[in-house]
Amino acid sequence: MSVLAQKNILVGVSGGIAAYKIPLLIRQLIKLNCKVKVVMTPSSKEFVTPLTLSTVSNNDVFSEFTTQKNNNPSWNNHVELAEWADIFIIAPATSNTISSMVNAKCDNILLACFLSSKCPVFVVPAMDLEMYKNSLNQNNLKKLQTNLTDVLPVGSGSLASGLEGEGRMLEPVEIIQYVEAKIKDTLPLNNLNFLITAGPTHEKIDPVRYIGNSSSGKMGYSLAKKANELGANVTLVVGPTNLSMDLSNIQSIRVQDSEEMFNETIKYFKNSDVIICSAAISDFKPVQAVKNKIKKEKGLESIKLEPTKDILLELGKIKTSQFLVGFALETDNFIRNAKNKLKSKNLDAIVVNKIDDFNPISSDYNQIDFINSDLKITSFEKKLKTDVSGDILNQIIKNVKET
Repeated sequence: MSVLAQKNILVGVSGGIAAYKIPLLIRQLIKLNCKVKVVMTPSSKEFVTPLTLSTVSNNDVFSEFTTQKNNNPSWNNHVELAEWADIFIIAPATSNTISSMVNAKCDNILLACFLSSKCPVFVVPAMDLEMYKNSLNQNNLKKLQTNLTDVLPVGSGSLASGLEGEGRMLEPVEIIQYVEAKIKDTLPLNNLNFLITAGPTHEKIDPVRYIGNSSSGKMGYSLAKKANELGANVTLVVGPTNLSMDLSNIQSIRVQDSEEMFNETIKYFKNSDVIICSAAISDFKPVQAVKNKIKKEKGLESIKLEPTKDILLELGKIKTSQFLVGFALETDNFIRNAKNKLKSKNLDAIVVNKIDDFNPISSDYNQIDFINSDLKITSFEKKLKTDVSGDILNQIIKNVKET
């Protein structure tokens, strides 16, 4: 999943021949699951029509401060547009528009949105060779390059004038790659490797029966998706679940039993920075699984069980610089039991789930306490697991920075 997914992206189009590429830019942003709105300078309509951009963006396009509807003028609120945007891409950015931006001119709705914006702004220059090289334009581009305004490089090649050289607007895919890379650089988990376990394990009794703990895998999936959104490289080792979630950009490894989960977790442990063990691994397994289905008529007096490998304990023994987080699902003595688990398994933090009046298993909600290695407890109210995952990762970010 792209770091731009679910982002509100405002595209500003100024009057240059490269405006013909903007419908393709918008289509590619839509494919990344972005929400796109468009503002245009009046002159840009000579190169690409508002109808085209409205069609590909699935939104109204604004080129004036007011719009006439049934002979009644309505104001196009540039402040609301600027506040709506998470990212503002101005492409093509002509010499005239760049000069106006530097000098805080505000004679069209694109410039008004720019001056009102608080989000990251990406300026994509497009002009002829000599115009681009002109020292006045170069000075203006340098002035624009502030903390919240990023000026993209130009491409080189055939120009509308017939000249060859610098000044071409980057291709839509290049613009998106540049913006993705810049946004990812700002994310708190950028380039960290996360290893997350999720779901139950099924320990076979025979080919159709198994022993296992109740788990939907929802908490682990939510953690994996959220960590990826915050910039982490995520490997998810997941037991048998019926969940169907978009795991784009997440390396997902399916396992069945505790032995497989242990092997896959150990395999990726060394190169991981943060490990979150949220899987509900069965504590016991049959000493020997039966090859053929046990017939009901024959009966079964007992099943001899043995403990499964304690994955958290084994990881705690071999961890060096990794930040190791465990989960504890408790029915009584919640905090005391969780603290004992944290210490005995050499964890850096533990997330406490409680089964009392509320059972989080298979629910979309969860209520947790987060305990760090100093035994400091941070409690949270009941929330959707998608929101709980954010709370957990914020605590991990805070504690990793302090270590």
